[in-house]
Amino acid sequence: MIKNILFKFFAAFVIFSFTLSNVAVAQGRGISILRDAEIEQIIRDMSEPIFIAAELDPIAVDTYLLNDTTINAFVTGGQNVFIHSGLLLAAENANQVIGVIAHETGHISGGHLHTRSEGMSQMATYSLMGVLLGVAAMAVGAPPDVGIAATSLGTHTGVMSMFRFTRNQESSADQAAIDFLDATGQSGRGLVEFFEILGDQELVPEKYQDPYARTHPMNSDRIDAIIDRVQESPFYDAQTHPDIERKFLLLQAKLFGYLKPLHATMVRYPIGDNSINARYARTFAYQQSDRFDEAIAEIDTLIADYPDNPFFHETKGQTLYENGYVEESIEPYRTAVELLPESNLLRMSYAQSLVSVDKEEYLDEAITQLEIALEAEPNNSFGWRQASMAYHRNDDLGMTHYSTAQHFLLTGDIRGAMINARKALELLPPNSPKWLKAQDIMMAGAANMDSRTLKEQERREREQKERQKQRNRS
Repeated sequence: MIKNILFKFFAAFVIFSFTLSNVAVAQGRGISILRDAEIEQIIRDMSEPIFIAAELDPIAVDTYLLNDTTINAFVTGGQNVFIHSGLLLAAENANQVIGVIAHETGHISGGHLHTRSEGMSQMATYSLMGVLLGVAAMAVGAPPDVGIAATSLGTHTGVMSMFRFTRNQESSADQAAIDFLDATGQSGRGLVEFFEILGDQELVPEKYQDPYARTHPMNSDRIDAIIDRVQESPFYDAQTHPDIERKFLLLQAKLFGYLKPLHATMVRYPIGDNSINARYARTFAYQQSDRFDEAIAEIDTLIADYPDNPFFHETKGQTLYENGYVEESIEPYRTAVELLPESNLLRMSYAQSLVSVDKEEYLDEAITQLEIALEAEPNNSFGWRQASMAYHRNDDLGMTHYSTAQHFLLTGDIRGAMINARKALELLPPNSPKWLKAQDIMMAGAANMDSRTLKEQERREREQKERQKQRNRS
């Protein structure tokens, strides 16, 4: 079930293969990320054919949904695509979103990130990416489908200014996008429609423009060039696959009910509308407005009509869990995992309920679910925290310390990670996979501590030189 929490102040650490990247304490206006198993799957369904056509490894390209009402999408930090919720809600059909994804993929395949016109430094890139990609790691104590992030990079306009591309790069990405759409047998009409919507933005004062228009400069010549190629394509009249369009409309309903005020949802999806999309939107609107009984009533009608939809069961489980019916949430979560076993987010939500009930009979199942999910998502701090609690209650001290070490490492507590990794080494079978990983944590922690010591020494030397300069001037 979709959920979002924004933390105003935190320090994030992003760990890949035990490499630590320190990110500054974030403050001010935050950029928050929404994590939701269903939405992530739908976005992947729309984007993966494009990634494959661009000869990118779809597993290596990550997509993120930002909780922002403006119309925007951008790429940064390698092969990472960020889409604003405002773009998804403003799009008139799935083809428009697919066109935007194709365009952004054109920036990746064209190597434009390495020649960014505004010349953002590599450290600034990594700092922002560290904040955004630390989503799962920073969800301490929150449900596993929560994504959180905040930046200390100033106003939203300031952040977006770092993602500007030149007009030449924009034209190149346009042509690449049309190539990708043709290769997948999809129409470029949505791309044209989307750019025509934004085409008039250049007539609007910049501070009132949507970020996409500011960061992706366009003019009439560029749009004309796109139209010519799209209309010449043999796939100009191709229709988006009905399943993709259906899923996209369901995604919009879910986002609308979750993000918009209840009254707005009731206007767009009134009580008399018994369509699947309307009932789904109202479920989230009621849930967000603390109208538990009405939320459960709506989702129950959907489950009755569509018993094989795992996300409807997940939504019921999350609604029950968040309203204190923890043990009651286990069954709908279990059903969701049985229907979609490849979803790690569903497994973690299910495991959370099992652990939260605090009954011995649920421990083995919780550990099984967490082990499967963490094998696929080893950088999820929330999962390791749940695992440490489950192993502790199961009297497995070696795995308790190992899981705690992973959790601390991912949340930036290097000292805590090293202490627990050392204890895990004493208790786990020597040279076992977990024992070796505990060694890696020790090594990564030591390297990070050495790096901190060096940086502290450099800082003191700079301060000493500055004091000497001030004495010389006086």
